[in-house]
Amino acid sequence: MIRHRYAAVGTGGRIPMFIDPIADTYRDSCQLVGLCDSSATRRRWHQNRLCSEYGIDSVPDYGVEDFDRMLGETKPDTVIVCVPDYLHHEFIVHSLEFGADVICEKPLTTDADKFAVIDDAVRRTGRSVRTTFNYRWAPGATQVRQLIASGAIGSVKHVDFEYMLNTAHGADYFRRWHSYKELSGGLFVHKSTHHFDLINWWIDSIPETVFAMGSLAFYGRDNAIARGQEPLTRYPRYTGIKESEGDPFRMNLEGDPTLNGLYREAESDSGYIRDENVFRADIDIEDSLSATIRYRSGVIASYSLNAYCPAEGFRVSISGDEGRIEYYERHAAHIITGDRDIKFETNSSRGASLKLQRLFEDSQNIPINMPEGGHGGADPLIQEQMFSPHPPPESLGRNAGHQQGAASLLVGAAGNRSITTGQPVKMMDLFPLSPKATRLSELI
Repeated sequence: MIRHRYAAVGTGGRIPMFIDPIADTYRDSCQLVGLCDSSATRRRWHQNRLCSEYGIDSVPDYGVEDFDRMLGETKPDTVIVCVPDYLHHEFIVHSLEFGADVICEKPLTTDADKFAVIDDAVRRTGRSVRTTFNYRWAPGATQVRQLIASGAIGSVKHVDFEYMLNTAHGADYFRRWHSYKELSGGLFVHKSTHHFDLINWWIDSIPETVFAMGSLAFYGRDNAIARGQEPLTRYPRYTGIKESEGDPFRMNLEGDPTLNGLYREAESDSGYIRDENVFRADIDIEDSLSATIRYRSGVIASYSLNAYCPAEGFRVSISGDEGRIEYYERHAAHIITGDRDIKFETNSSRGASLKLQRLFEDSQNIPINMPEGGHGGADPLIQEQMFSPHPPPESLGRNAGHQQGAASLLVGAAGNRSITTGQPVKMMDLFPLSPKATRLSELI
């Protein structure tokens, strides 16, 4: 068998989701041919890990300045893009123009202008871009989609979605590059793209208008001082600073082998500080967000995100003209990095509940299996779709291309503009995404 050739750019905490199944489960049909990153230390860390865990040979590795050289020398069929969000479009376009397809971690990019560059490159080259929306593959999310598609609640009219990030996972976005809107688009783009995509996919519709509000209400220097917590603002980072010991928001990179190898030891050649103080002065993203969204199909959705909750998970209620679905997930406190999730609680804190109530009938509690694996068991399923030479048939529309990727990131981009202007934003004013289409399933 001729193996499909993959190269990867960006070797931080997310890349193991992609390169590990290539090196292990799908090694007979897939081959990792190149790694590219700004840090040679990170590249070596992954090289050593892949060799020791899976017994594969070392692959060529390159600095980001040699990305085009990597394409020419390794000749990948597909490039996996996991660099910081604001750089996605550059590496996607270079890969497409080389003649490779692309798999891109969500969000596809951070704003409409960058998406326009990607869309133009797809049209010019005829190549494809997959956006990896893991949540679509989680068992509970899949059951919600199946119930709606079956007509169990009739025609959907309204969605309420509340997401809670706790002070482990939520705080982690404020320790690193995600806390600068120029780099991540803020949580409305980087994190909420997961949630906007779920709504889009569940109701099979394209967002039309967004009105949003947001604030930095908990993290940041001023908020800590206002609460009488000025001592927590006195150090720029946590690792190696004795004064930070006892701080409940402290992250010690040297206390975990993955964090130490992937970030602490890579500081000298990457310049990346992974454990910045969450109460420093230069954070410019919001930690409390809400939005109202109108869809082309007429559905109205309300959405909220809070990044400083004592527990983590989400609640969603979906109302139709024949009934209502209520779905709730509880997540263990964790951060996602390296080759695994670093858990702060036992798996007993995980769980889900799903309730269906048709009009004039008693409610039904529907059992849900929550398997092990990243994103509630979703990762192995999407990895099979990406890397298996013969993936199982997919009838629920869970695979997403660049247009469906845009349908969620543009909600976040419109939300950011709405926060700035105080006005509703029509998404067509940002980018003319298939103007004649109504259903998400009409998009690539």
